[in-house]
Amino acid sequence: MQNPFTTTFSKMPDQTYILTEEPAEIIDNFSYEKPAESVYKITGVRGSGKTVTLAKVEEAYTSEENRKAGWLVYRLSPSRDLLRQFAAMLYKEDFIKKNEQSRSISVNASVFGTGGEFGVSKTSRNEMFDIGVEIEAMILAARDNGKKILIGIDEISKNEDMIAFASEFGKWLRADYPVYMVCTGLYENIHELSNVKNLTFFRRASTIKTRPLNVVRMSEMYRTKLSISGNEARNMAEMTKGYAYAFQMLGILCFRRRENETMEDILAAFRTELFAYSYEKIWEELSREDRRLVRLLTDKDEYKREELLTGLGEKAGSYSVYRDRLLKRGVITARQGYISLALPCFGEYVKEYGQE
Repeated sequence: MQNPFTTTFSKMPDQTYILTEEPAEIIDNFSYEKPAESVYKITGVRGSGKTVTLAKVEEAYTSEENRKAGWLVYRLSPSRDLLRQFAAMLYKEDFIKKNEQSRSISVNASVFGTGGEFGVSKTSRNEMFDIGVEIEAMILAARDNGKKILIGIDEISKNEDMIAFASEFGKWLRADYPVYMVCTGLYENIHELSNVKNLTFFRRASTIKTRPLNVVRMSEMYRTKLSISGNEARNMAEMTKGYAYAFQMLGILCFRRRENETMEDILAAFRTELFAYSYEKIWEELSREDRRLVRLLTDKDEYKREELLTGLGEKAGSYSVYRDRLLKRGVITARQGYISLALPCFGEYVKEYGQE
């Protein structure tokens, strides 16, 4: 039998997807004739389910019902020219091809041709070409044909292509065109892009932070997919702390479990996988100051604010800054004056590998 669990990056688990509230919030908003929000930023720690959330939204709007309602869904790669990709995808639509003769230039030749930079250039018909102008004309054609456009971008970061695309997107929003965007990214990457001059719309766009998976739903998934008792499934679910990558990884290891393999063996392998494929990168991306606060959280489950202030010593005045940043990154969690690490076994990783 095929293993129903998966940790493949950007792949949505078909059999072991745990329903969360984040996709439903976005899907519900876009279902209105005039959605209150046009842009969503999905953020969270690595492995927390950002890509899966985006994929569920895209899946909803590529359904037969929404296609008939006029929705077009374009998945763009942040590693390539976003405006070029968007233009190419729009140009393939039938309502664009039908009106090609009335257009000022052939976008096909310009977008798919080799050589030359996008910007302003002359065509063979001695007319001026600008990628933003051409895309806007195609968006207008989409609007006139009763279409709505949803753009999905996974793992954004601040670079020239993303800034150029976001700048154009802001123009489309101001013109009230039917364009919508859902993107994912690490907190620091989204924060950096949000602070770019003239991208006010992006800074103010709705931010959705991934939440821990529901313990009951995880337990039921383990119980049914692994054919284990309810108590054992509940214990496994609690071990993961709702961290999506940990939930899938523990499921994989238990599904592969050999007859002579104990739960202690599985948990040792579980920690090793988390350390190597998730926590090493998360730790590298933390600042020296953030690491200092995290190191104070490794000896017990929860800490009071006063304990941490004492531990920070002369840096205590910056406690709120470190705390808020780590909360937004999804590394810690807070409740009624208590702070704790949000990720399973992360304290063990810090003790073993996180020293200066």
